[in-house]
Amino acid sequence: MKIQTDSTLISEYKQGSEQALATLIERHQKDLFSFIYYKLMDEDLANDIFQDTFMKIIVTLKEGRYNEEGKFILWAKRIAHNLIIDHFRLKSKHAKVSETTYDNEEFSIFDLIAGKEENVEEKLVSQQIQNDLMKMLVCLPENQQEVIKLRFFDGLSFKEIAEQTNTSINTTLGRVRYALINLRKIMDENKIILTR
Repeated sequence: MKIQTDSTLISEYKQGSEQALATLIERHQKDLFSFIYYKLMDEDLANDIFQDTFMKIIVTLKEGRYNEEGKFILWAKRIAHNLIIDHFRLKSKHAKVSETTYDNEEFSIFDLIAGKEENVEEKLVSQQIQNDLMKMLVCLPENQQEVIKLRFFDGLSFKEIAEQTNTSINTTLGRVRYALINLRKIMDENKIILTR
């Protein structure tokens, strides 16, 4: 059987083949994960960045913004590298953070929840952020509420969420993405600013 090139798989995925995406992920996951892991030396964090990298790749492919600039894996590593830089920037700065649709902004509002060793004031702020988020989540369709809670509150991977909700990884990623877009709209409409 002839091995399909990355370009062929990308074309097939754009035409709706979930299997083409699965093959692409399978083909490169070891290389990409190793690349991320050796920069972070933290398996859990590497897993998160790995999943977020593929989410960004899927969004870019879906929106037809991937230009064949060379090897797919180099492009994937560049995305991962940028996400790693964002992670360290967030860690060092604790800057004002906005929710992201994974394709144009740097961080997610949910990064604000994951605070470790906070003082009393920070705990109160975190609690307030969490309360605001819970109120906004109620405005989302049920399936979007579910994936957001599983991903950002329960810390499940996209694969685990897909298994738990009996859907494909692609559907799960889509739901998370639309939920984040909808949360952004709610925040804009209600002038809610989440900062720590």
